[in-house]
Amino acid sequence: MSDGQQRFIEELAKEIGDHIDKRDIIAEYELHVYELIEELPVDEKDKYDVIVKRLGTPQEIAKVWKQEVGMTPRKTQWLFVLCNIAIFIGGTILTICYNLFNWIWLGKLWFALTDVSFIIMLMYILFWGLLGYEIGKEFGHRGYRLLKKTFVISIVPNLLLMYLIVFKVLPYEWFQPLLSFPFIVTAMFFTGLLYPVSWLGYRWGRKVSV
Repeated sequence: MSDGQQRFIEELAKEIGDHIDKRDIIAEYELHVYELIEELPVDEKDKYDVIVKRLGTPQEIAKVWKQEVGMTPRKTQWLFVLCNIAIFIGGTILTICYNLFNWIWLGKLWFALTDVSFIIMLMYILFWGLLGYEIGKEFGHRGYRLLKKTFVISIVPNLLLMYLIVFKVLPYEWFQPLLSFPFIVTAMFFTGLLYPVSWLGYRWGRKVSV
């Protein structure tokens, strides 16, 4: 590590003080500084100034991290888990009501939604991309483990519903006309995209966090 890089990291460590995530923050910015210098080769005497121009001063960075102490990984994780559960429960209630009650307006809503099922799946994919982006933006490098844990917890209701339908624990006919072969293949394809999309969102969020 050059003198300019070392100076920046040492000043940042001093400004961060006894922050609970100090080790992770320093490790993350060491990586960012290294990538920045590799991307933009500059003279030794200019390295510190270039780093500060791109990332901000150590004082500015430390101030931001101290303000974000209240935003804990656990809060973020459960926010997205609960959003996913809310989507799951909303869809379940809609399905049950449609099949048990002969409400004209609900029938129209059901058929309207089934006609745009592809768009709904696309929006759900975007939801997972947003999940990854927000985790990357808020927690940077240390958010990767949080992303994996959040994904595993959130995907359980989806897999459970698939299991109940495939093994006919739930009435199979309730989900007509969705259970056509093209729809099943499309649903499986989109489910396989969830983690890659959330991971790409995370990488993007981590990059813009600096």
